[in-house]
Amino acid sequence: MYIATDHSPLQDFCVADLNGQVLVNGVACKNPGSVKASDFHFRGLHMMANTTNPLGSGVTPVTVTQLPGLNTFGISMARIDYAPWGINPPHTHPRATEILVVLEGSLEVGFVTSNIENRHISKVLHKGDVFVFPVNLIHYQKNAGKTNAVAIVALSSQNPGVIPVANAVFGSNPDISNDVLAKAFQTSDDVISNIRFKF
Repeated sequence: MYIATDHSPLQDFCVADLNGQVLVNGVACKNPGSVKASDFHFRGLHMMANTTNPLGSGVTPVTVTQLPGLNTFGISMARIDYAPWGINPPHTHPRATEILVVLEGSLEVGFVTSNIENRHISKVLHKGDVFVFPVNLIHYQKNAGKTNAVAIVALSSQNPGVIPVANAVFGSNPDISNDVLAKAFQTSDDVISNIRFKF
């Protein structure tokens, strides 16, 4: 018989020492004697993020980097603002499941299941609606209305990571060669070069 469980913490907290020199899977702990209330506090989710960009969206993350008290708790969150018709483009979080709640406006959301099926599961959400994106699956959100939209997301990792599909494929450093991408997308090198220029 197998039993799945989360590991019990060995201490009350492990506030991240963001200036520490020790490299661990996560962030080393501050001395508990130097921990302050500010280590457990973040201010800023009441403010709209800048959406004047080509995507029409802005993210205000609250991960261990912004809130050191999250260290070792396996959670984080973010506010996402969307201009009318703005998108949070297809991306994946390699270390987290994401749950989203719409605070204002309406959003078209969706994710794609893994290969071989590649099934697109999508829904239009309205204020108060909740949707979950399974860990590491490509997903997106699009403002489906003519006014601004706002969502709050929670993620099951203190450092969920984010891999925007287009940026990763067309903006990698060093570049993935044009002939590889042209063959993968079944198009010409010129089309790939034109797309790459935007990243």
